[in-house]
Amino acid sequence: MGILDRLRNVFGRGRAVPAARAEEPAPAPRAEETPAAEPKVPAPAAEQPSVPATEQTPEPAPTAAPVPSPAPEPTPSVVDDLVAAAFDNPSLGTVPSPAPPTEPKPLAEPAAEVTPEPLAEAEPAAAPTPEPVAERAAEPVVEVTPETAAEADTDPSRCGQASRTAGRVGTAPESEHPAEPAQGEATDTAPTATEPSEATDTVPEPQAQPEPALELELTVKGKPALSLARLKAKAPELATAYRAAGAALKKRDLTGARATVYLVLDRSGSMRPYYKDGSAQNLADQVLALAAHTDENATVQVVFFSTELDGTGTLTLDEHEGRIDELHAGLGRMGRTNYDRAIAEIVALHEKADDPNRSALVIFQTDGAPESKTAATQALKDAAEHKIFWQFVAFGETDHKAFDYLRKLDLDNTGFFHAGPVPNELTDAELFKGLLATWRP
Repeated sequence: MGILDRLRNVFGRGRAVPAARAEEPAPAPRAEETPAAEPKVPAPAAEQPSVPATEQTPEPAPTAAPVPSPAPEPTPSVVDDLVAAAFDNPSLGTVPSPAPPTEPKPLAEPAAEVTPEPLAEAEPAAAPTPEPVAERAAEPVVEVTPETAAEADTDPSRCGQASRTAGRVGTAPESEHPAEPAQGEATDTAPTATEPSEATDTVPEPQAQPEPALELELTVKGKPALSLARLKAKAPELATAYRAAGAALKKRDLTGARATVYLVLDRSGSMRPYYKDGSAQNLADQVLALAAHTDENATVQVVFFSTELDGTGTLTLDEHEGRIDELHAGLGRMGRTNYDRAIAEIVALHEKADDPNRSALVIFQTDGAPESKTAATQALKDAAEHKIFWQFVAFGETDHKAFDYLRKLDLDNTGFFHAGPVPNELTDAELFKGLLATWRP
């Protein structure tokens, strides 16, 4: 058996393919083709991949009509061409045995050779390293000033610190839903320059303690001598007058003033109607309510006068109702009007007081002019050496000529207020406004 036959047996191919093709009409040879007797020599096997004969056989070109011709010699197969090439080109050596059919290789090679390095080993330069939580918590609070802001603009390392400081100071508006701190992250509890600490809000700064003398003055000024609660406990019927007196004192900036209060009542014959209608008693109650603001004892000493000194008495919160009528009824006959006798008695009582240097306010009630104007004026001048203020209150007609003396009285320690023909019609506020119009303790 020759070598050609062996090669045909190895490749499993013989002349069957040409025989099968002999049945088909042979294509018409082209004018420029080489005669069939001179077959082409294919490229070496190393450079041209082996392709099955069925894939490389050109399909016959369609012809208009078959032309009968003698049977051509069988076209040499690819195997014959390879064998012929092997003999014609001795440099190729022995013809390699064909490789067994294998699965077609994938188009792309395995990615093992081109797989990049793992991402974990790569160190991207652009990704910033996250700041540790512990260092952020321990970061000191820096107050943003124009200098630090300028440094932050030029120093990139301070940009983050300046932005965090600005957020704590509160210059940027808070978002509607602030991000919750990470687990374990310390929150800012240190007070900033614009936020007071909790200790400042809850613990007041210590205040300097006043000196003893100043402290005593502060306790005296600004507070009544007797509180409204204590007055109500003893004399609740005086509460209305007490409030009115306090309002009048406050308006004159006299709240907390201290003074001993005296009351002088005229017992001349023309005063009978004012005792009968209760005007004298009502005035006494109002004066007692005023004394509760200026005197810790809330006591008023009363002096009755007419031609002579008729008598004296005392008003207290425990004993004041009907007290004037009671005293007046026991003093006997009513006389004329001598101011100087009553003025002298008040001076004598004040000199005997516990504190003669204390200011005194005398409410001097009358319904006419003094019998001796000279004596009355001299008595008032003599009393000027004491801290006594004489506030005259006139009961009677407004245009009564008898009050011209009091209207024209020009002394630093006196004042005048006309209560009118019906004093009971005056409200407490109107009365205290007139009594305190010119008084300065």
